[in-house]
Amino acid sequence: MPPHCDSLDGPVVNAARHALAAGDVDQVLPYVPATAEDEVRAAFARVLPLQADGTAGAVARQWFFETVVRLHRAGEGAPYTGLKPAGLDVGPVIPLAEKAVESGDGEELYQLLAGDLRDQLTHRLARVTRLAAARDASVAAAREHVQAMLGFQVYAHHLHQALHTDPHGGHEHG
Repeated sequence: MPPHCDSLDGPVVNAARHALAAGDVDQVLPYVPATAEDEVRAAFARVLPLQADGTAGAVARQWFFETVVRLHRAGEGAPYTGLKPAGLDVGPVIPLAEKAVESGDGEELYQLLAGDLRDQLTHRLARVTRLAAARDASVAAAREHVQAMLGFQVYAHHLHQALHTDPHGGHEHG
């Protein structure tokens, strides 16, 4: 996944910012697994009194963001590699997915994904078909066709699996 949950303008840090501003840790708890609640509550309690303290407040907020993102990533079964800067390119899918969540309408996202899928399948199948026409020329040509054919089938299988897989690899946020 492109940088998103671990970026300074991602949903986890935004929830942490809102929690600190409101003085309500419950606003960030949904972003971490239940097993991490105590650690988040303790970090929140340490940071909250430092909010107005200039540099110390900024350092404390940054530490809180890092803590929450680290625990969020652990809940996904993913490594924590530090906070990423705001404004990174997350590609076209994440903004459309966010828009779909906000509006309840996934049509734009569907159109993008369906178009990408159609283009990829068309391109890959055309290669298989092109190689099939020359497969009798030599063992090397037949081998190239077989590799493309099997690659196409495996690609389709992986897509199907991705459509039916938990996005966090079975790790729920409890």
